[in-house]
Amino acid sequence: METNLMQVAEIQVIYSAKIAPSQRPQIRSSQEAYTLFLQNWDQNRIGLIEQFKVAFLNRSNRVLGLFKASSGGMIGTVVDVRLVMAVALKAAATSIILCHNHPSYIVKPSQADIQLTKQLREAGKFLEIPVLDHLIICPEYYYSFADEGII
Repeated sequence: METNLMQVAEIQVIYSAKIAPSQRPQIRSSQEAYTLFLQNWDQNRIGLIEQFKVAFLNRSNRVLGLFKASSGGMIGTVVDVRLVMAVALKAAATSIILCHNHPSYIVKPSQADIQLTKQLREAGKFLEIPVLDHLIICPEYYYSFADEGII
């Protein structure tokens, strides 16, 4: 049985922005990142299930887009580092900000949070897409890895 080498899937890489570059929010602090994520979080779920989102930024720290990387249960969620980086490459991001919520409203990072941040930072270094911060949020306050000197 012969294989036809001309019958393969076509792969396209595109990014379609619907917002003018000048209209994209610019992130200059952890407080601005927190506000961005909080305004784009389902408030009916923030205290119920853990979710993980990523903001992709251009060289001016303007937001190219947000990506929900994972949605889990009440005590955790699983994030695929390869998927986060694949989306960063597709969006032509030059840096990223990570964010997840703790339904317990305790924003102190767990060992799993610290390990995941380390993995994403390593992948980002390799691809020259630095991780600028990782926020753990709840409706009233947040924890910033950058502000605490962990990143």
